Amino acid sequence: MTVTLLLLAIIALLILRVPVAFAFLGPGLAYLLLTDQSLGLAMRLIADSTASFPLLAVPLFVLLGVVANHAGIADRLFDFALALFGRVRGGLGYVSVGVSLGFSWMSGSAVADAAALSKVEIPAMARNGYSRRFGLGVVGASALIAPVMPPSIPAVIFAGQAAVSTGALFAASVIPAILMAIGLCITVFLLVRRQADIQHIGFSWARVAHTGRRVILPLGAPVIILGGILAGYFTPTEAAAVGALYMFVLGFAYRALHVRMLARIFSETVMTTAAIMLIVSSAALLGYVLARERVPQDLAEFVLGLTDDGTVFLLLVAVLMLLLGTVIDATATLVLVVPILMPISMQLGVDPIVLGVLMIISLMIGLLTPPVGTVLYVLSSTQKVPVGEVFRGTLPFLVPLVVVCLTVIAFPGYVTWLPDRLGL
Repeated sequence: MTVTLLLLAIIALLILRVPVAFAFLGPGLAYLLLTDQSLGLAMRLIADSTASFPLLAVPLFVLLGVVANHAGIADRLFDFALALFGRVRGGLGYVSVGVSLGFSWMSGSAVADAAALSKVEIPAMARNGYSRRFGLGVVGASALIAPVMPPSIPAVIFAGQAAVSTGALFAASVIPAILMAIGLCITVFLLVRRQADIQHIGFSWARVAHTGRRVILPLGAPVIILGGILAGYFTPTEAAAVGALYMFVLGFAYRALHVRMLARIFSETVMTTAAIMLIVSSAALLGYVLARERVPQDLAEFVLGLTDDGTVFLLLVAVLMLLLGTVIDATATLVLVVPILMPISMQLGVDPIVLGVLMIISLMIGLLTPPVGTVLYVLSSTQKVPVGEVFRGTLPFLVPLVVVCLTVIAFPGYVTWLPDRLGL
């Protein structure tokens, strides 16, 4: 009964559009008061939840993405991709996917990706005869590659909660992220055949060479970050710091950054990091309450009573994440659910790396589904269109993303192939 009342209180607060962190924090504190526990315990739980070396990578990866955004790296990638694929029918759709794939190596946030790229790509599509829904859909869906492809902030959160190697989870996410991009390209191919008014952009080797030179150094960032992690030169936290420094150097060298912009860059980083950490800490308090009420044990018994098959368990996890992702922030869901699901996955022999990749992809789909759907609201704001119009545009692109989830469940070996080859 206690847990039921707690969950009803959280649901009511979320319906009232109270921020997720406070929707968790309020009922959690009320529980401590009603059970005669010290509020000092809440302070200790909140402090301990963020006092983690792996989580130190979060603000550094956020800083890396913010600097890359302000340094105009996305624009450089867009110009290069447009020079390569502009003449192909539906080329701007492929360009959108390709730019998101390239930019994802430097940005672990789908929201930042959607905000940065939508301002360039969607107007360009409109000028060249693409439908508005198509533009909204492909940009929104492509943005989901960023939190899956390393460096991934959700991966850092999962690794910290599950006590697994962040480097191994990064490596395991590469192939699924590439499959997401391939699936989105196939969807683009199928959709552009129905659009007769699409215009082609002329091809020029000189333009390819010029724009190619402008992206050589930015593309060194993923080599430094992932290469350093996978080769054992850096921890993920150290790699994030080196990557952010490298991006600062590029930004100033390109004269895209100026000293007067530093305050704004650090302010954006602090605001984003504070929001993430507040969610992590409030979810940790709620997690303590659930653990005290034996919710993990009861849920484990329920799931094990349903199935003892790892594949079925992964399917249930995917469905659960898809549902939770529609109403709760991904960070909060990971902090709450990972400690509950990890013991069950270990009993069923499910690789925690596979579990992590599946949870992240499934949760990211929630960014394109109402009522939370953060990416939907970002695109609605930047393009001045109703959220419903954005959602209708993204619907066809949800299909390949769900298919990738199913491939992780059916063929988990391909997820662990790269970490195993790298000895992670």
